[in-house]
Amino acid sequence: MKQPTEQWTSKIGFILATAGSAIGLGAIWKFPYIAGVSGGGAFFFIFMIFTLFIGMPILLAEFIIGRGSQKDAIRAYTAFAPHSRWHYIGILGMITCFILLSFYSVVGGWILLYLFQTITGQLTGLAETEYGALFNDVIANPYMSIVAQFIFMVVTIIVVSKGVQKGIEKASKIMMPALFIAFIILIIRSLTLDNVSEGISFFLYPDFSSLNSKTILFALGQSFFSISVGVSVMVTYSSYLSKKEDLSKSAFTIVLMNIFISVLAGLAIFPAVFSFGFEPTEGPGLLFIVLPAVFNEMPFGVGFLFIFLMLFLFATFTSAFSMVEIIVAALTKGKSEKRRKTTWIVGICIFLAGIPAALSYGVLSDFTIFGKTMFDLSDYLVSNILMPLGALAISIFAAFKIPRTVLLEELSMGSTIGKRIFAIWFLMIKYIVPIAIIIVFLDVTGVWKF
Repeated sequence: MKQPTEQWTSKIGFILATAGSAIGLGAIWKFPYIAGVSGGGAFFFIFMIFTLFIGMPILLAEFIIGRGSQKDAIRAYTAFAPHSRWHYIGILGMITCFILLSFYSVVGGWILLYLFQTITGQLTGLAETEYGALFNDVIANPYMSIVAQFIFMVVTIIVVSKGVQKGIEKASKIMMPALFIAFIILIIRSLTLDNVSEGISFFLYPDFSSLNSKTILFALGQSFFSISVGVSVMVTYSSYLSKKEDLSKSAFTIVLMNIFISVLAGLAIFPAVFSFGFEPTEGPGLLFIVLPAVFNEMPFGVGFLFIFLMLFLFATFTSAFSMVEIIVAALTKGKSEKRRKTTWIVGICIFLAGIPAALSYGVLSDFTIFGKTMFDLSDYLVSNILMPLGALAISIFAAFKIPRTVLLEELSMGSTIGKRIFAIWFLMIKYIVPIAIIIVFLDVTGVWKF
């Protein structure tokens, strides 16, 4: 097939950009608080198992579809199944990314606001009980929320408009190593606090007596969403990949990086939380309420809080890049001259669509649909309905619409282990993965509670 106009300049560029897409709010924000409310070590153990054996097969399927077609998320499905409606998987992915980034950018704006408050000293010297009130004030302010969200989207637009090599790949090569370095600094500081053993034990020691069906389903869902599968982002990113690259090794590397970041997030957060007597079950407010309070009690805490917020911002940006890219790639159809204009149009539309989510904790807090604010409704729609449907469709498409010989050829290309793992991968993508996704989907939608 014809090579795409855009291509990664190197394997490491692809790995870092793809890992950046996967490592965002899910790994740094959502993982710690989900682990906190789900029992810690037992949850983490099950999460790793599911990530390796459920998430990675879907990731490989998206890689095969993208690299095999060398096309964007819509035309990739058409290439393998012409004159059919399978391209709606790509359209579903675009819609999902659009909705996801509309509220994801709101959280990105919150991070920018907290960075500003850290620099200006507004997070220093508060009582423990005041951090919750401060967070509520920040997210309820309509002007601050919308301006911060707009700035976040403008930065995202500028990077993506520069293209794959000069924009996304270049930014990821800087941001991802910076993220790892910042995490290491935070972990060293966290592990040198007093009485950290309880936090380490909570996170790494698997107490299976606390394990139940709800914890298992939480772990399955978190592993599923944490590596950015189900929205065809990885189809788009892998379409820019050379035929010489080993897809199986790339997928394994990305999954291991995601697990590693989750370990770093846990080691940076839980020892500090337990050291200062906070509860790990604080939920979504763990980052914005508990951690500023924890850092405030540390020597040089303001500096460490700034580092943490910066790495969180880096991870959020790299995920945002991928969400805009899947839409831009599909709309431009490989015509690079249209990229800049299309990126600005898409980015501004996402910003406008996200305004109701930005106002959900302020002037629109009383406006609800099905009992949910616009922010919560968008989150629920993406996480519990659209992503599971997309991943289910991708697994079915790979197993039943792409010839088995093509799957084997693509997986074996540039790989020394592709042929050896093919039979296991095909068995999982055809049977195990769809069943697991259906179980999660039925549970989170309330159709069938376990």
